[in-house]
Amino acid sequence: MDSLYGIVDRLEETSRLTREEWIFLIRGRSAPLAEYLFQKARYWQHRYYGNKIYTRGLIEFTNYCKNDCYYCGIRRSNPHAERYRLTKEEILECCREGYGLGFRTFVLQGGEDGYFTQDKLEDIVRSIKSAYPDCAITLSIGERSKESYQRLFQAGADRYLLRHETADEVHYCHLHPPALSARSRKQCLYYLKEIGFQTGTGFMVGSPGQTPEHLADDMLFIRELEPHMVGIGPFVPHHDTPFAQSPPGTVELTLFMIGLLRLMLPKLLLPATTALGTIDPLGREKGIQAGANVLMPNLSPVSVRKKYELYDNKICTGDEAAECRQCLTRRIGSIGYELAVSRGDYPSILPEQR
Repeated sequence: MDSLYGIVDRLEETSRLTREEWIFLIRGRSAPLAEYLFQKARYWQHRYYGNKIYTRGLIEFTNYCKNDCYYCGIRRSNPHAERYRLTKEEILECCREGYGLGFRTFVLQGGEDGYFTQDKLEDIVRSIKSAYPDCAITLSIGERSKESYQRLFQAGADRYLLRHETADEVHYCHLHPPALSARSRKQCLYYLKEIGFQTGTGFMVGSPGQTPEHLADDMLFIRELEPHMVGIGPFVPHHDTPFAQSPPGTVELTLFMIGLLRLMLPKLLLPATTALGTIDPLGREKGIQAGANVLMPNLSPVSVRKKYELYDNKICTGDEAAECRQCLTRRIGSIGYELAVSRGDYPSILPEQR
């Protein structure tokens, strides 16, 4: 087998590795290898996006959820979660404020909440699109039928985020109740791509029971799916879940996986996640320097931010949206990047090839 550096070079050249090579690379990572990888990741990041970082205004509109995922703080069986739902008017007010601050993508994220029927969701999407036709709408509302996805797309939604969490069926069952399956989650992602959504997936780094073999399978699945977006962040435990005592994921491995993703699929929209900033004060800056190019500041009303507690110690729950954007502008400016006032779409296929 080639050296670790040789495998990184071949990933850059071909965008494909065998499962054995992925495992070898992830197990054998080191600080010098990571810096070699990040230099290459930044090359592709700048080739397609320059020094621009795209922002998405995150609106966490409901923390009710019918699911009972073992790692999630808003899981159905958590009796201590303080539940809330935003009204359509409150959601539109978040968009109004965000638009004035320069956001041109709004991300509606919530638990799988039956209160928000298909008709209600379509009405919200149409209302946002009507008021802000130059903006993109991203939905992150879980597993649905293909017909539901199709109708939401026709209503005006542009993108959909649905993290697969882990590509391995057994590991998936370790993290989720029996009602959920990796097969169903993957099928939803293929539906979304088929319909025409800019499609995003992703996984937790360092989730309970995760091995380099699992991460290798994640990379193989993502290469097969060819999504437009991939969101990864470290696992952070929540005190009211079965995994409350499990150790969190690490910044080091998360950054390494970000670099590998940028090298494998150079045009990816790749967030430096809030979870990364939660376990390291400079986590988001480090994520950008490893190849990420998206940030997702919170536009939700301050009164509900602490209630959308997927994991413990989530950052920026008390910041006003304007303060948050100003802070991010300063922080990424300190490492040579700037926030773009743009929808930040996945780049169209260029005539030249890699």
